[in-house]
Amino acid sequence: MKHWLKENRGFLIFLICFGFFRTAFADWNPIPSSSMRPTLLEGDVVLVNRLAYDFKVPLTDISLAQLGEPKRGDVVTFTSPKDGVRLIKRVVGLPGDTIEMRSERLFINGVPVEYGEAESGLEPIGTDNARSLRRTEQLGQREHAVQFLPDVIAMRSFGPIKVPESSYFLLGDNRDNSADSRYIGVVSRRLLIGRAHHILVSANATGDWLPRFERFAKAIE
Repeated sequence: MKHWLKENRGFLIFLICFGFFRTAFADWNPIPSSSMRPTLLEGDVVLVNRLAYDFKVPLTDISLAQLGEPKRGDVVTFTSPKDGVRLIKRVVGLPGDTIEMRSERLFINGVPVEYGEAESGLEPIGTDNARSLRRTEQLGQREHAVQFLPDVIAMRSFGPIKVPESSYFLLGDNRDNSADSRYIGVVSRRLLIGRAHHILVSANATGDWLPRFERFAKAIE
């Protein structure tokens, strides 16, 4: 054993350093579900900056230093306060905000969010297709696409909800097919893992698994 460790110590040191880098500085996260469509698709692998908000003790939620503040519109990975599963959603409500939704329209501090014209299409759900409506949504100075599924049962109205201190209200871009803060509650800052900023690679996970080269290295809006 000692002989094997001596011969492979360089590789072992690399693995240790690589593991520390991934748990403390940067990470990648595969997208397993459709909750962030159309921004992120099943089979995308996103790059996550773990130092965007906090420097934490690796493999823990213990913050050693705050490095930045989550911004409205950021796409973040986090640990679900409900069951501990890692999720990815968009920051909609900041600490102190009042968040409300009326018939799919989002209100932040009593002000309705602006939406673009709807584009209709079909969204695969299991073995069937459902009608979809896609619009652009304006969160402050940031614009991104969201999707609605009119024929799916979903929570289309809620609130108003005041976001507590050091917590965030998160929504999926696929508004009618996302287990987000409407269902799991607000998310404490300590549960945030990092900010997703680019798609690293992508493959068609719901079809033939062929690479989607057009999505490689694409910035996340």
